[in-house]
Amino acid sequence: MNKQELIRHIRSKRSFLCVGLDSDPKKIPAQFTPDAEGVLSFNRAIVDATAPYAVAFKPNAAFYEALGWQGIKALEETIRYIRANYPDILVILDAKRGDIGNTSALYARSAFEELDADVLTVAPYMGNDSVSPFLKYDGKWVAVLALTSNGGSEDFQHLRVGERELFEEVLETSKKWGSEENMMYVAGATHPEYFERIRAIVPEHFLLVPGVGAQGGSLEEVAEYGMNRDCGLLVNSSRGIIFASREADFAQKAGEAAKELQAKMSTLLDKYAKA
Repeated sequence: MNKQELIRHIRSKRSFLCVGLDSDPKKIPAQFTPDAEGVLSFNRAIVDATAPYAVAFKPNAAFYEALGWQGIKALEETIRYIRANYPDILVILDAKRGDIGNTSALYARSAFEELDADVLTVAPYMGNDSVSPFLKYDGKWVAVLALTSNGGSEDFQHLRVGERELFEEVLETSKKWGSEENMMYVAGATHPEYFERIRAIVPEHFLLVPGVGAQGGSLEEVAEYGMNRDCGLLVNSSRGIIFASREADFAQKAGEAAKELQAKMSTLLDKYAKA
């Protein structure tokens, strides 16, 4: 999916919602077995309930890899299900890869060829040669970690590097590796005060924004400071949607939570997107 297709889907659905499939088998409703098979069945129900309101799904690889080969199979089947039933929805694999070039090339093949994700999250710490293998796939994206929403982000991301903080240097340097057509950035919703600084460096790139919902990030502030004329945002909510209920009505409640966020996003698009 290219950038213009993504923008069209956002405008058509009046949404920039990404639903995170952080499907912990210990938290899925009791009607499902707490294993890979149960996770797959749960995912299919969540996808069906939330697809009308979402433009992206984001499975986090850790929840699947922890279940062994069966979990990897459940991840693969989840992506296949989305592809078969909702081909206009972006699939983001949240795996935060990043290693020396030959290893990154294999991670890229795994994500983009074997699993058929559209986007892969990548850690840029090892530099250009660790990220460039992911950028060789036409129609695929990397989402580079820039400013994350976890508490430990303070340890390194805000260190001073000359006149800037480290996350700004990451943005300035890495934007030369790709383009707004194949690179987006992870910017946590718990730091909305920094979005103006992020946009000063990457005004046209998409931002993948975790931290809304259970982590306390403000959707309104993210839109105010981070939205551009094409929207330029994919705001992720995971636990607040998929675990809105852990009872038999889990799918209905997930759909309602997604619909509520989509309605807010529609209003924010009218307010801040200028295209």
